[in-house]
Amino acid sequence: MGIYYVNMNPQPNGDHEVHVSTCDRLPSLANRMYLGSFINCKGAVLEAKKYFAKADGCYYCSNECNKR
Repeated sequence: MGIYYVNMNPQPNGDHEVHVSTCDRLPSLANRMYLGSFINCKGAVLEAKKYFAKADGCYYCSNECNKR
């Protein structure tokens, strides 16, 4: 299980990246929204898509959910 957050600021392509709490690239407190605890990034990305139509996993900490 991991604790996941989504970056409230979109990337240049419009994606909001989902990060695990231990990620080196975790956004600052002011720029992230708590998503909850999930077994993997897939559930966290689905949760993020409830708030942001374009969401995917961080290339570094949630690579299996990153669209590249």
